[in-house]
Amino acid sequence: MTIGARVMCHEDMDILPDTKGKFLFTSGENELHAEGIRERIAVPVRNGGTAGDLFHRTVEEALDRGRKAGQENPIVIGAIPFDLSEVSCLYVPEDHEWRTRIDGDASPGNHLEMPALLEQRSVPDESGFKRAVQHAIVNFQHSDVRKAVLSVMRELQFAAPVDVDWLMRSLRAQNKDGYQFHVPLPDGGELIGVSPELLLRKTGNRVVSNPLAGSTKRLTDPVADKDASDRLLVSEKDQYEHRLVVEDIQRILEPFCADLDMPEKPSLLSTAALWHLSTRIGGLLNDPSITALELACLLHPTPAVCGYPTERAQRLIRFVEPFERGLFTGMVGWCDAEGNGEWAITIRCGIVEHDKVRLFAGAGIVEASQPDCEWAEVQTKLGTMLNACGIAA
Repeated sequence: MTIGARVMCHEDMDILPDTKGKFLFTSGENELHAEGIRERIAVPVRNGGTAGDLFHRTVEEALDRGRKAGQENPIVIGAIPFDLSEVSCLYVPEDHEWRTRIDGDASPGNHLEMPALLEQRSVPDESGFKRAVQHAIVNFQHSDVRKAVLSVMRELQFAAPVDVDWLMRSLRAQNKDGYQFHVPLPDGGELIGVSPELLLRKTGNRVVSNPLAGSTKRLTDPVADKDASDRLLVSEKDQYEHRLVVEDIQRILEPFCADLDMPEKPSLLSTAALWHLSTRIGGLLNDPSITALELACLLHPTPAVCGYPTERAQRLIRFVEPFERGLFTGMVGWCDAEGNGEWAITIRCGIVEHDKVRLFAGAGIVEASQPDCEWAEVQTKLGTMLNACGIAA
């Protein structure tokens, strides 16, 4: 889904009623709660495929107006699409506060449940997705594209409107870790999810990025689960896919960092559903005035959600994917007026619109990929949101 169609510059930025808008972003033991909408920023990060100053100037001016209105350290919060030429979905809220997370609040409760599921469909379907994987593999053999991330959308139709607060509590009860988020959208929909992947965090002069690429399904038997994780660590195909991501992030961050800590080998990160290859990259900035949002926009989209090389992989994705990603595989998070912030990759997510829910999942395709395995992987990834909806993957 594309969020909006009009490029909104500073002069025609929407000023919306402060009674609208409830936002959530969790990180570790902390939760960022925001309410009310002072301004909506609907400017694309890039215009015509090139990075420009309009977007960041618009954000800076909006934060400055927040300061002048009495906010000590205003923030922008929200989401940026996969395609940086599409309009952003960012807000300056009226109020925000950090709270310590209390897991006891995550119980969905027994007084509500999801409405009956009337129907569901996959876009593309299984055969269509496998054909897309085969097409990508053939393309690798005749071009310099080395990786492309292909995705599916699962559309769910319920018998009644979905209670988003209940769905969020269900999601949080089943996924204690990860970056949980809830962002209202201009068209009345709501973006929710729990991402395992940190694009970028900036605190003062320090930055951290934690890309994930290469994954395998968790198993219920502990011995089999350990074997699966061990196999992932030595998988040549997954190590290659992961290396493409890490090297690209290193290439982008190095010019900005006096020191960049890059582990030689990936480690394992686990979620309830998957094992991931993970590399935690830390750096010390040469110029701490650069903001978390500026750095995140330079990194996005990484080969973890797009492919490599980026522009050619994006063209391949546009050719083979039968839907617009919109905010899926974009980035979601916050940045304050001091330049600190945190942005996660918008995966393990869905968009709720009254009685309809759209879920998304993707898989990294390289030349050694097998269509059957990649289809199984996206179904496993869909399981996070399906389980929250009370639907077996």
